[in-house]
Amino acid sequence: MAKRILDCSASELAKYNSRQLLEAIAGSEGRVLAGECIGITQPLFTDITNAEVVAAMGADLLLLNMFDVQNPVIQGLPEVPKKETVRELKRLTGRVVGINLEPVEGAEKGDDSLWRMTDGRRATAANGLLAAEMGVDMVLLTGNPGNGVSNRAITDSLSAIREAVGDRLILAAGKMHAAGVISEGADHIITEEDIQAFCRAGADVILLPAPGTVPGITVEGVRKLVAYAHSLGALTITAIGTSQEGSDAATIRQIALWCKMTGTDIHHIGDSGYVGMALPENIMTYSVAIRGIRHTYHRMAQSVNR
Repeated sequence: MAKRILDCSASELAKYNSRQLLEAIAGSEGRVLAGECIGITQPLFTDITNAEVVAAMGADLLLLNMFDVQNPVIQGLPEVPKKETVRELKRLTGRVVGINLEPVEGAEKGDDSLWRMTDGRRATAANGLLAAEMGVDMVLLTGNPGNGVSNRAITDSLSAIREAVGDRLILAAGKMHAAGVISEGADHIITEEDIQAFCRAGADVILLPAPGTVPGITVEGVRKLVAYAHSLGALTITAIGTSQEGSDAATIRQIALWCKMTGTDIHHIGDSGYVGMALPENIMTYSVAIRGIRHTYHRMAQSVNR
């Protein structure tokens, strides 16, 4: 039986396979914090990665958004071979690392902006295999704003990636906002039918919007969906993906407690406080709200060399 993630050192986490990581998360009883961050933008503190800041403020799991497995870039990371990008980040932070992949039709050719969709961010079986080979622990199938990711597309991609990677990766699925699909907005973002389809397609973890972050998403509504996901044997993540990671501390604390009331296993705080990560103080505020200063300071202080 795996130790709960709250008590795990970096060396212990590095030895866990996907099943053991899921056990470690479940054993922590709603006290696991995932911090999302973007590596392609200029880091807040210039010479260290945003991911290192997120880890330093108490996150247990680092979720890399807009990470291209075919051309991996994390600004502020020491120069390493591209295939070693994720392993180097794990070495520096001692954290579990996940990435987002998006089930979209294709890359936006002709869009030269930093935010353009790229082939290496698509939720394909080939990209899932690349992620596993790079040392990624978890792949989350979801969508960034405006990319038109539907729940049906997520289901189809889940099946393909699960068949390709087997149990090498934790697979999570869901949406924290409509992701450009108007018919799947508000309380239609995810339903019990979607959760059932995701689980049948191979999802280990179901992602849901945090109460109070999307219009119509309430504590009671999310609580029912969490209970349903648990009944199917899946864990859950409640996510702040609406730039409220840049709110005041009182708002963060309230959302954290609402999420706790839903029964979720993993708490997610997004990447748009500053560009590329939440406000550092809000990461710590969230951590303290769901598990107190004892576990928060322990995670912040524990050496990655242990």
